[in-house]
Amino acid sequence: MGWIKNMVTKAAVKLLNIQPAVSNPITIQEPLSFEGNVMKNRIWYRGESSELDQFFKQSAFDLTSKSRFWAAVPSRNLNIRKMHSGVPAIIVETLADIVTSDINSIDMEETQEQIWEEISKDNKFNKTIKKSIIETLVAGDGAFKITIDTDLTPYPILEYYSGERVDYTVKRGRLQEVLFYTDYTVKNKNYRLIESFGKGYIKNRLVDDRGIEVSLFTVPELAELKDVTFDSNFMMAVPMKFFESQKWNGRGKSIFDNKTDSFDALDEVISQWIDAIRAGRVQKYIPEDLIPRDPKTGELMQPNPFDNQFIQLNSSFSEKEGSKTELLQPEIKYEAFVESYAKALDMCLQGIISPATLGIDLKKLDNAEAQREKEKTTLYTRQKIIDELQEVMPELINVVFKTYNVMGNKPAGEDLDVSINFGEYASPSFNDKVETVGKAKTYGVMSIEQCVQELYGDTWTDEQKSEEVKRLKEEQGVMEAEEPKTIDEEELNLDDTIEGEEDGQE
Repeated sequence: MGWIKNMVTKAAVKLLNIQPAVSNPITIQEPLSFEGNVMKNRIWYRGESSELDQFFKQSAFDLTSKSRFWAAVPSRNLNIRKMHSGVPAIIVETLADIVTSDINSIDMEETQEQIWEEISKDNKFNKTIKKSIIETLVAGDGAFKITIDTDLTPYPILEYYSGERVDYTVKRGRLQEVLFYTDYTVKNKNYRLIESFGKGYIKNRLVDDRGIEVSLFTVPELAELKDVTFDSNFMMAVPMKFFESQKWNGRGKSIFDNKTDSFDALDEVISQWIDAIRAGRVQKYIPEDLIPRDPKTGELMQPNPFDNQFIQLNSSFSEKEGSKTELLQPEIKYEAFVESYAKALDMCLQGIISPATLGIDLKKLDNAEAQREKEKTTLYTRQKIIDELQEVMPELINVVFKTYNVMGNKPAGEDLDVSINFGEYASPSFNDKVETVGKAKTYGVMSIEQCVQELYGDTWTDEQKSEEVKRLKEEQGVMEAEEPKTIDEEELNLDDTIEGEEDGQE
């Protein structure tokens, strides 16, 4: 039977005449480079309608880009009011506030705490961290730059450069250098300072707008800038990124990536809504003989779109019907606009942040548990940011201390044991804790010690919690008895007693 099946299969192949697929090359043109993509995200964050309109009109080279709301050009030179929601900036700043406000403490060796407090105060560390989080979320990545300028301060200077001003030299997956870019303009000519921060050195070079290296003396501010080398094997730069980019290898991904169409659609819905409201105003149809006239010249008054809007009609010459003013107002489908707005906003926030975090659609009847359920997306995003900060911030503090030691002509020293403690976000209220812990205690699945720990946590000291446990046990009549001895221990004690008696008799 097998040979019959093979004959049928071969006959079918010959009959169908199946040919293998030809591999045709497909060319896809990226709409924006990395720098252009960062510029686009920064324009979204700035939130200026005029800048959005200019950017998308000038960067639209393909049909998809030209069809966007912000790139659309109205026909017949009509003016279309384009409004921006401001949601991108609200998302970034809310996430940055959530993370920075939850930094409880920075733990390190006691001998270094005083020095760190002075360095932190001199650099306004908390504000710098918040700024770095915002810049990284917008640009995708960035790097901290630690420099020395004893004319300004006796401590290391901490700065953050966002993604468009930073580049990296990587060899086999290992970071070798961080390149910092600073632009200058002298006599209407543009120059760029490239500072290469590597392990044990800092190199500086200046290039013009054609990429040709020129002398540092070309820019008066850089005349005294020199290359620096130091013996210690560390880099005075710390890169940071929260998400990995799939388009540009080794670079970070902005939180705005893949959301351009959603933001554009939301702005279009809002603009249409406001345009419908403006067009839906009450219209006055006034005959010519009833139109108000200028008391000085007697000319007809021109309509004003805000306080004196009307449409002129020809006067009526009918004997039965005299001239009269008519008021008409079109019906606006507000429900459709509200529904479109809600769906467009939901697309903008998906996978980034919960609407409840921004104070949107948070029902007053929701209890604390329901509110925390709505915050899950925010918790996921917040945790990704915190995971990166718990790696970057200890490394950054160690680099700052090593730089401080180098300033004092001391060895850089070993890495310090630094830990960053973050609090809980959207944690249950004390009443909810009491209810939950009380039920667990009633069911007999939680001890008094664990109840006190769950209720008060780190807000109470160990001594306070011990006293509370002791007081609760006394009030509830819980007696602490000695641990009963086992049979082996009783036999051992009995044997010791017998042996003692025998020794005494002897």
